[in-house]
Amino acid sequence: MGTPRRCWAPRGVRPVVGARVQRKYLYAFSAVSPHDGVLDSLVLPWVNAETMSLFLDEVARRHADEFVFMVMDQAGWHIAGELQVPPNMRLMFLPPYSPELNPAEHLWEAIREDCFANHVFADLDAVEAVLTTGIASLEANPPRTQSMTGFKWITSISLNAT
Repeated sequence: MGTPRRCWAPRGVRPVVGARVQRKYLYAFSAVSPHDGVLDSLVLPWVNAETMSLFLDEVARRHADEFVFMVMDQAGWHIAGELQVPPNMRLMFLPPYSPELNPAEHLWEAIREDCFANHVFADLDAVEAVLTTGIASLEANPPRTQSMTGFKWITSISLNAT
């Protein structure tokens, strides 16, 4: 579903934005390092413990020489008993009903604004193309990603645990 947003139009001209209400879903999995803006993402057709495990494996593979401390909310697929956590990763869960504490949520605001505002898509493939392009743009721009997620209370935490 597209979201109408403010836009520029010449004086006296009322802009027209199309709308289409159709519910089909894609799921974007992302993990961001607020310290340096490194972003890892996958777009998958569904969400469950199996796809979440696939995402965790991908993040662990991309950062094989690092220990990954991942903070996430308590969505059902994040806490599922079948979830497989790679050995170089530890998960920490935010308190319930606190999405504002999750830095990755700010990335979705940027994706909605930059990629989806005032657009109507022909089908789910078109949505996926725009979504993956938007995520790739953020992955390629760590300074921008860091500026959206690097809150002082997070970046003041030392990364050198003993």
